[in-house]
Amino acid sequence: MTSVIQRVEEKYKKKAVVDLKSGDSVRVHQKIREGGKERIQLFEGLVIRTSRKNSLTASFSVRRIASGVGVEKTYLIHSPNILKIEIIKRSKVRRNYLTYIRGLTGKSTRMAGLDFDKEAVNKIQDEAAEAEEAKIHEEALAKHDELATKEAQERAKEEAKAEAALAKHQAKAEAEHAEQKETKIETDKKADD
Repeated sequence: MTSVIQRVEEKYKKKAVVDLKSGDSVRVHQKIREGGKERIQLFEGLVIRTSRKNSLTASFSVRRIASGVGVEKTYLIHSPNILKIEIIKRSKVRRNYLTYIRGLTGKSTRMAGLDFDKEAVNKIQDEAAEAEEAKIHEEALAKHDELATKEAQERAKEEAKAEAALAKHQAKAEAEHAEQKETKIETDKKADD
């Protein structure tokens, strides 16, 4: 018998998620909205904490060093803004919370790697997330194509103006040349007379 809360949670959970563990090196694909634009941002780092694995509020914390500064982000696994989570590397750890990593620097942060089937772990069929990622990619391509056609049209207009100006200049030069030729012929005739 399930409670009302569990039924509501099941409705909003993703169908399939990657089995994350502390010590995994992951690449998180997150959908970012900036004004009217959408893009996909990647964040790669070490999972230092996982919590509430079977809940709708399941989360994990990822840490990385960026420009000498430690950066941590916490993500909800079932969030619609998380499109994809890729496990890059698995490490041997004996704890769920790797908060001691914060105090370590350099080589001391390295962990012993474990062999695992990378393709099998990352093979998750989430059609909604894949469709969303494809839609964002297509929109970006459409905007790029639109900008390219606008630039091509502007370039064609500029080239047409340049050609018209060149043709006008050449016609003017030919007219001046013809006029100079006529004046030279007239001066030669007067000189002969």
